[in-house]
Amino acid sequence: MLKQHLQQKLLQKLSPQQIQFIKLLQVPTVALDTRIKEELEENPALEDPSLMIAEEPKGEYDDLNDTPDDFDASAKEENNDEFNVDDYLQEDSGNDYSTSYNNDDDEEKKETPIAIESTFFESLQEQLDLVPLSDQDFIIGKQIIGSLDDDGYLRRPITSMIDDLAFSQNAMVEEEDVLEMLKVIQSFDPPGIAARDLQECLTLQLKRKDPSNPIIQKAIVIVEHYLDEFTRKHYDKLEKALGLNSEDLKEIIAEILRLNPKPGDSNQVTTKQLQVIPDFHVSNNDGILILTLNSKNAPELRVSRSYIDMFDHYDKAAQKDKKLKEAVQFVKQKLDSAKWFIDAIKQRQQTLLKTMNAIMQYQYEYLLTGDERKMRPMILKDIADKIDMDISTVSRVANSKYVQTEFGTFLLKSFFSEAIQTESGEEVSNKEVKKILEDCIGNEDKRKPLADEKLTEILKEQGYNIARRTVAKYREQMNIPVARLRKEL
Repeated sequence: MLKQHLQQKLLQKLSPQQIQFIKLLQVPTVALDTRIKEELEENPALEDPSLMIAEEPKGEYDDLNDTPDDFDASAKEENNDEFNVDDYLQEDSGNDYSTSYNNDDDEEKKETPIAIESTFFESLQEQLDLVPLSDQDFIIGKQIIGSLDDDGYLRRPITSMIDDLAFSQNAMVEEEDVLEMLKVIQSFDPPGIAARDLQECLTLQLKRKDPSNPIIQKAIVIVEHYLDEFTRKHYDKLEKALGLNSEDLKEIIAEILRLNPKPGDSNQVTTKQLQVIPDFHVSNNDGILILTLNSKNAPELRVSRSYIDMFDHYDKAAQKDKKLKEAVQFVKQKLDSAKWFIDAIKQRQQTLLKTMNAIMQYQYEYLLTGDERKMRPMILKDIADKIDMDISTVSRVANSKYVQTEFGTFLLKSFFSEAIQTESGEEVSNKEVKKILEDCIGNEDKRKPLADEKLTEILKEQGYNIARRTVAKYREQMNIPVARLRKEL
C-alpha cells in the first residue's frame, strides 16, 4: 500500500539577476571593462555609445522609464508570457535607462609604447651563434639553453638531456660532451647563467671578478665551503674558521650580497606585472575626506533604440505567425537582458560606494593621518551592520577592491583587523601592535637584534599583554625573519 503525505518546504533561491549582480560585484575595476565587452558581444540590444563610430540621431526612444526598483520585480516580469510594448516606449526624460558618466581627462586611453628587446633565451642564442662550434656541440648548446628555467638555472638532469638529444635530434652524445658545452654556456652573459644550484651560481659570478683580490678569494671560499653557515648568519663560526676579524668579514659578506641569485630574471622582459587600478579615491580637503568612485566603474551603457524599434514593429504587426512570435520573444529576451545588466552595473556602483563610505567613516582618523596606530579594530560584521547588508556582500567588495589614498593604494581587506585588549581594557587593532613591532625591529641594533621574548616585554611595558607566540605570529605575517637572521656585522 502506497503511503502518501504532504510536505512543506521553504527554499531560498537567487534569481538570475541577483546572481549576475553578485558576479559583477566581485569583479575588480581592471577586469570590469573585459566583462562589459563580453556582454556587448553577446547581447546586441546593449550598446556603449562611446564605442559607436557616429552618434545616432536623437529620437523618440532615447528615454526609457521602466527601471525596476529591484531585481525581483524584473524577475517577475520575465515570468509573464504577456507583455506590454508601452513598458519599453514610455517617454520620460526624468529616468534615462543608461549609465552616463564623464570620464576624467587622466582616464583617457593612451597608447603604450612597446619596447623592442631580445628575450633572455634569445640573448643566449645570439651568443651561442658567435661561438665556433661543431654541429654536434651547437645542437647540445641549443638543448642546454632550451632546458634553462626562467631564473637562469639548469635544473634538468644531464642524463635527461642526453635522452632528449637521442630521441628528438638523433644525436648520440656522452655526458662529458654535455658538461663541456655547459661550461661554454656558463661563460655567457649574464654571469651565473646555467648554474645547477645557488652555490654554483654565486661561484661562477665571483670567478668573473678580479681573482687577485683577497676579498674575492675569501668570498669564493665561503660560497664553496661555508655557504650553510653564511645563509644562517653564523658569523662567529666563519670568523673562527677563516681567521678573519669582523671588519674583513663585513667586506666579504657585502661582496657576496651584491651577487645576483637569479641571473635569468635580470634580462627577462617577458614577465608581466599586474597593474593595480584603484576602484576608489579618497582625498583630504582641509581635514574633510572626499570619496569618489573610479569612473571606469561607471560605464556609459544604454538599451539599443534599433532593438526597441524592432520590438515595436513586430508587436504592431497585423498578422503574427509562429516565426514572428518567436522573433518578438527573442527581441524581448535581449531587451530584458540588457536592462538587467544595466541595473546590475548601477547596483554595483551603489553597493561599492555605500560599502567604501562606511569603511571610510569607520577608519576616518587613519585615512586622515596614514598612521596605522590610529586604525580601529574592524571586522566584516561591523560594516555589514552599518550598511544593512549581508557579510558576504561586504566580503566580496573587500577582497577584490582597492582604494587610492594620499598614503598609497590599499586593498580594502587591509583595513579589517582583529581587536586586542590593553591592560586598561581599551580595544585596539592588532595592526597597531604590528606597527609597534615594526618600529621596534626597524630601530633595533642590527648587531644585537631583538628576540621575540624581548619584543614581548617591550609590548607589555606599553600596555599590550600579548603572548610570545602571538608576537612570533605577527612577525611572520609581516615577513620579518627571526632575530638571528636579522643580525648584521
